[in-house]
Amino acid sequence: MKHQKEFPLEIKISFHKIIQEYRHQLQNESSKISKDYLENMLEYISTFPALEEGILNSEDLNRYKDPIRILMKDLFPEILSDTQIKAISVPFHNLIFNSTQNFRNILAGAGKDFTLNMRNLNHDLDYIYACILILNKYYGYDIDFSRPFYYDIPDENGILRHYRIELDSNFMELEPGKNAREITKEDVDELIQNIENVALWKEKFPPNSWTFKGFTIISLTDVTVDDAISDLKTTLLHRNTSGKEEMEKFEEIFKSIYKIPNLRIGFTMYNEQDSVFERIIGNRSPSFLLQEKKILNCKKVLGEEAYNSLVDEHRYFSIPNVEKYSDKSSENLLISSLVDAGVKSAIIAPIAKNNVLLGLLELVSFEKNELNSINATKLEDILPYIVTAVERSKSEFENRVKAVIQSECTSIHPSVLWIFEMEARKFIRDLDEDGLASFKDITFEDVYPLYGEIDIVASSEARNEAIQKDLLDQLESIEKIVCEAEKTEKLDIYEQVKFRIKEFKDDLAGSLSTSSEQKVFNLLQREINPVMDHIEKQTPNLEEQVKIYRKNINSETGIIYNHRKNYDEAVQQINRTMSRYIDRRQIDAQEIYPHYFERYKTDGVEHNIYIGASLSNKKIKPFDEVYLFNLRLWQLTTMCEMENRFYQIQERMPLKLQAASLILVYNTTLSIRYRMDEKQFDVDGTYNARYEIIKKRIDKANVKGTEERVTQKGKIAIVYSNRKDEREYLRYIKYLQSKKYLGDKVEKLELEDVQGVIGLKALRVEVLYHLESEQHEEQVFTYEDLEKVLGKVVSGDKAEHRKNDSYHENGISNSQ
Repeated sequence: MKHQKEFPLEIKISFHKIIQEYRHQLQNESSKISKDYLENMLEYISTFPALEEGILNSEDLNRYKDPIRILMKDLFPEILSDTQIKAISVPFHNLIFNSTQNFRNILAGAGKDFTLNMRNLNHDLDYIYACILILNKYYGYDIDFSRPFYYDIPDENGILRHYRIELDSNFMELEPGKNAREITKEDVDELIQNIENVALWKEKFPPNSWTFKGFTIISLTDVTVDDAISDLKTTLLHRNTSGKEEMEKFEEIFKSIYKIPNLRIGFTMYNEQDSVFERIIGNRSPSFLLQEKKILNCKKVLGEEAYNSLVDEHRYFSIPNVEKYSDKSSENLLISSLVDAGVKSAIIAPIAKNNVLLGLLELVSFEKNELNSINATKLEDILPYIVTAVERSKSEFENRVKAVIQSECTSIHPSVLWIFEMEARKFIRDLDEDGLASFKDITFEDVYPLYGEIDIVASSEARNEAIQKDLLDQLESIEKIVCEAEKTEKLDIYEQVKFRIKEFKDDLAGSLSTSSEQKVFNLLQREINPVMDHIEKQTPNLEEQVKIYRKNINSETGIIYNHRKNYDEAVQQINRTMSRYIDRRQIDAQEIYPHYFERYKTDGVEHNIYIGASLSNKKIKPFDEVYLFNLRLWQLTTMCEMENRFYQIQERMPLKLQAASLILVYNTTLSIRYRMDEKQFDVDGTYNARYEIIKKRIDKANVKGTEERVTQKGKIAIVYSNRKDEREYLRYIKYLQSKKYLGDKVEKLELEDVQGVIGLKALRVEVLYHLESEQHEEQVFTYEDLEKVLGKVVSGDKAEHRKNDSYHENGISNSQ
């Protein structure tokens, strides 16, 4: 049979196996009626020898349409033709014939222009899978290459239906052709190691070198709802459902689930504090309750009956006939809104978690009775995913609110308050004189910038590892309880739950994906929690274990939160301690000479400093470059002290994290402007923007000619571009080496060019860490030695003898 693509199998459609089966039945048949039928049928089929020998041209299938139908009557009974979705096919091809009436009806509903294609056909993979089929069927290997196949077929209403394909390959055999190569065990080992190397597979299995003789039977199962729910999960987890494109996708999914082509959906958020309904932020999601309004009182919108159901009891509220319902609720804003929108039936579903209402999901149809209390039950499988998405959206919005408050209400740093006070007085005078005033942008020119950061190394990996450990711990706890329960009560479901737990543990043992936590949550909610409820009720000796297990679970997430809690608390404590420490040190630095300072927390603590004549109130004292040098030395010293504080904190923590520190030295002055619309300082001008570009990119820079990051744990990297700055910082380093802040080894590095930034160099030097021994003697460690000490403390080998965080008299102390 001709192929439109390269394929290892020459296809020969043959019915020889089923004909042989009928001959065998004839020999053993005792019933005269059956025997006569078989004899007549075989005699008729014998007049079409091609059916047994094999058909090479698919165009000839139409000529043999009737004999094939007669031959396949046992497998395709006429009485089931209107209900079954079956047809004859061949592997990895969209060749369909001898289909049931139901199959033909489905294709007819899709329209004349529709072309039937499997969803996940891929030429290269199909070639490889055909080769694996040969290895399994002919050579007797057991290579699992199973994957689901689907047809996506629109119905007469334009709703896309999804059908899973089940394949019966009992009526086929594979034979080597003249170009076939003998496959050895070594060949198989090589092929399995190179599953995606289609050229290698073609070398071992040349095109058309094997013969497929026979046929396969495909049976379709409508899985539209399951597939739609899967799409819904993907949409909710990975998309912003307030966008126009996402909302259209959302509606298509619900249309497939409910089989209603004109179904529309809407969302309304619930504000518990004010007991009002609000439109979703962004105003892209329609709300049939609010229509064009942005906010409305809950009881005023819903009326008493709907309010009790949705807000008080968190039960869905269905209106199968809006017109009829409006007769008895004419003053209900909900009904009047639906009537105005032309809605004839509707379901309003509460989106709630932990007995807290978050919002409402609105499903509306423009035909009466299409939405009702019966099909409202479909939402039970869907709402948990929507709840998760709405909760995430609400959390993101609350973060935005906090960000707005922070940006709009930022206090002015005391070092520059004088100029704001001066501008404020001018603003008031202008306003009093003629009623017109504006608060102009404030600019400081010729200031020297200093930038530094102490960052947690691989923070994302550390958090993912914590999540992974929590999920594995929870699954292991459940597994132990189920194993104990199995000893008392032999139930197959226990074995099945253990199998499912093993599946998830194996999956988690590899790596954590973005959906791993949601998958475990679904497993717990749907499969494990009912079993744990049963164990608690039916197995008294395990009741206490189940209670202990549930006590360890976070009430909000349903997931154990031990390792994540350790990580979150560690990061929070580190950031809080680092921020407080540099804030305290800043008080001393401001005494040297006033300068602008800001710091912010990320996965670590970053700070910006600007110093110059324009920033200072000249009535205090004039600016001199010596103050800049002093501030740079202060910054380097403080970074060493913060590194010490970073690891000292962790002596009492169960989780150990690493830090990497960086200082940027910028050799020219720049201008900064306080932008009134943004309520923050920013560099002023295109040329000065280069400084911000360098700041954002240097921590990702590599050492020239290597893949090594310039920032390394246990070291401070000082990035610069001017030889003068190098000489200056080498003096500071030598001084701090004498005070045991820094180690002896200093690396001089050239950095790879980063986009928009070229010619950067760096000095990198080890930090020395100071701890007090049990005998109250100061000990100095490099990072490698410190790791060993901290490891012992975390393991519990050392007592809490370091309760005071005292350092040596060179200046590293809590009092600082």
